[in-house]
Amino acid sequence: MKVIVEADGGSRGNPGPAGYGAVVRDKLSGETLAERKGAIGVATNNVAEYQGLIAGLEAARELGAEVVEVRMDSKLVVEQMSGRWKIKHPSMQPLAKEARELARAFGSVKYEWIPRERNKQADRLANEAMDGAEGKSSGKAESEQAEGVKQPHWSGAVGEPTRLILLRHGQTKLSVERRYSGRGDHELTELGLRQAEKAAERLSTVDGIAAVVSSPLARAAQTARKLADRIGQEVVTHQGLIETDFGTWEGLTFAEAAAQDPEVHRRWLGDTSVRPPDGESFDEVHARVRKARAELIAKYGGSTIVVVSHVTPIKTLLRQALDVGPQFLFRMHLDLTGVSIAEFYPDGHASVKLVNDTSHLS
Repeated sequence: MKVIVEADGGSRGNPGPAGYGAVVRDKLSGETLAERKGAIGVATNNVAEYQGLIAGLEAARELGAEVVEVRMDSKLVVEQMSGRWKIKHPSMQPLAKEARELARAFGSVKYEWIPRERNKQADRLANEAMDGAEGKSSGKAESEQAEGVKQPHWSGAVGEPTRLILLRHGQTKLSVERRYSGRGDHELTELGLRQAEKAAERLSTVDGIAAVVSSPLARAAQTARKLADRIGQEVVTHQGLIETDFGTWEGLTFAEAAAQDPEVHRRWLGDTSVRPPDGESFDEVHARVRKARAELIAKYGGSTIVVVSHVTPIKTLLRQALDVGPQFLFRMHLDLTGVSIAEFYPDGHASVKLVNDTSHLS
């Protein structure tokens, strides 16, 4: 995935109350994929600009970007990160080091200076962060928070997270036979229905579930309906939560797919940009799941929702919460009706609370 990162920072007083903003755009379509903003207390313009760069690179890494073009109206940051200017100020040296470490996660990173009028979205976000910080401090002691805003999480996250309880569907005939099961619409077996019932019994004790959201495929919808019936809700389906399209490998075993397309299958096992024949790459899954996550948070932000889906979308959500690379997909195992929990904060932080718990099946 190729993206553009636009970043900015500002300080009212230099040094003074400071904030940053960052935007990640799709290189081809220009679509805004992520926005980040935050107040950082009293700092200089340059420190705030570095914080904006770091936030933008973190967001790009979360999205699974491989090629990044950074565009900023800070000549100093662009020249220093390009290696043409030395970094002399001690307050910026650790920030530049952090940015360089983040940059190593990508295949390539290029830095470009742009005039301020071409960096309006990041500038707006930085000003919103500074406006918000000033609003919180006005008429209050520094230790107080604005009404409705919680104290920072131990990791630094601020605000009420959206809690995603991630539930894999129950058993199907293809899962028994260990066959690739993507867009094929298979129903649950009798054991799968019992697994779904046990998962529903467990999750029905969770307080305040705002919605039960499911992939549209039958095996996920059946699993979701068991819980929705117990807590008196309807199942909401979301196309973005559907399983990977395995193309011509659908219904094949691992060995059969490897024999049918040996070279493609070998590359597919280690490269998330590779598609199965007539299918969908894991990078494409990552992009649509990220979009689905953003839509769910926009609708149910600050609430607890149960997401019933499949192996790849659930792994992808956990990967995004952990902010780790694509190898996570190949090393993580998820059992049928395994329960995981990921929380996403409004300031961009996230945390994973549970992974693949199947204690309800015991």
